[in-house]
Amino acid sequence: MIPEFLDPVLLRSFVAVAEAQSFTVAARQLGLSQSTVSQHVSRLEKQVGRLLLARDTHAVTTTTDGDVVLPFARRALQANARISQQLSSANLRGRIRFGASEDFVFSALGDVLAEFVAGHSAIDLELTVALSEQLYEKYDSGQLDLILAKRREGDKRGRIAWADRLRWIGRPDISLDPAAPVPLVVFPPPSKTRELALAALEDAGRSWRIACTSGSLSGLRAAAMAGLGVIPHAGQLVPPGLSFVDTSNLLPRLAEIEFIVMGPSKTNKAANALADVLLESLSQMRVATKGF
Repeated sequence: MIPEFLDPVLLRSFVAVAEAQSFTVAARQLGLSQSTVSQHVSRLEKQVGRLLLARDTHAVTTTTDGDVVLPFARRALQANARISQQLSSANLRGRIRFGASEDFVFSALGDVLAEFVAGHSAIDLELTVALSEQLYEKYDSGQLDLILAKRREGDKRGRIAWADRLRWIGRPDISLDPAAPVPLVVFPPPSKTRELALAALEDAGRSWRIACTSGSLSGLRAAAMAGLGVIPHAGQLVPPGLSFVDTSNLLPRLAEIEFIVMGPSKTNKAANALADVLLESLSQMRVATKGF
């Protein structure tokens, strides 16, 4: 018999594994050991009397029963988060200086922030949108309380929001000349994405040229929509109107990245509440065109 109450801790581990398709990645995202996450999933499967995840040496996928449970588990976790948010909102006040990476300009981040602000009228939210490296600098200098950014190489701080892979994107009808340098539409230095893309091209022995540089994702999108070139970008955050480029061995595979939520101090209750909401709401932030 399925119990009337399912532990949110178990549901959270199941959802994390199902979305990451990996116990290892899910454990990193949750800040738990892999064995603990595995135990959580096993306990949940025992409670519901169904096998929810199919495990083999190569991948972890949801079973038919897992596909049924997953959307309900997500909604239950979101409901728990909203209950906690509403119960604590009366005690939250002050200012949050929040920095978000340019990568999220066309995501649902704005909706998430709007809902948070609407539920916390005593909080003043100050938003900074910039490149991830610039956000790290502002956070380290005390100018920001909380950031959502790509993880800096070698920096272990922050909670993993999700893992992604950079992909080549452009106009749906763009065609690359294999004999010509790859036309790139990129952020200026110190962009981590730019650095990884140029390194991949150099390692593959592929010539390239900078067709457009812009400090905003809106500018990059406009240049790509005009057919000026291709953008290296997070695969789950593809701007509207653009799509994955058919590489056909013309472009190298790009690196994996991690997005993290970093900060604030434990005493900043308002910023901690926003950090929790961001981590709970990441599935909403991935645009409908992700196809990754």
